[in-house]
Amino acid sequence: SDEELIAFYQDPEQRRIAVAAGLYLIPFAGIAFVWFFVALRMWISASAPRASVMLSNVQLVSGIIYTTLVLAAGGAMSVPAVTVELSNEAVDPFLTRQLPQYGASLLLVFAMRMAAMFVLTTTNLGRLSGILPKWFILIGFVTAAGLLLTASFSSWLVFVFPGWVLVFCVVLINRARKISRDLVVTEPGELVQLRRAAGS
Repeated sequence: SDEELIAFYQDPEQRRIAVAAGLYLIPFAGIAFVWFFVALRMWISASAPRASVMLSNVQLVSGIIYTTLVLAAGGAMSVPAVTVELSNEAVDPFLTRQLPQYGASLLLVFAMRMAAMFVLTTTNLGRLSGILPKWFILIGFVTAAGLLLTASFSSWLVFVFPGWVLVFCVVLINRARKISRDLVVTEPGELVQLRRAAGS
């Protein structure tokens, strides 16, 4: 109801949680994701120099668009709380309904489609370069299809893509531990085996 919305945004503690999430948590999450997918692209290019240029470019663009949509969604969802926090203006129940709904649409509909494209292209690149196990490739295709085809406004949907990224990171860390320390990158996409001279 209007009364409940007004009470929520007039409560300083609840309002500041929304401000902190929109102005601090979501932007830093976006920055972390940018670092993640740029480092991932560098690793894939070093592991598979002949990887598909088209897949690589679609992965890059979908990652950028996903990050942009998440940041826009966070901004839209936090606008009512920030407005009340910074200006002490009266709470407008209409705007406090519309702006968070707009943010939810950006996040749950549009950003999830871009996340699906990122998962799909990353899974294909991992399959072509041989850095992903078969069981995770299957999970990647199922996750991509689910994110692409699901038409839901359930807040639980936002945990699917970060969950996939978390498992993906565990797989990559486990893979990195198995790489010989004698391997060094001399040229982009080239790994060279070095021989350690005994006693040198």
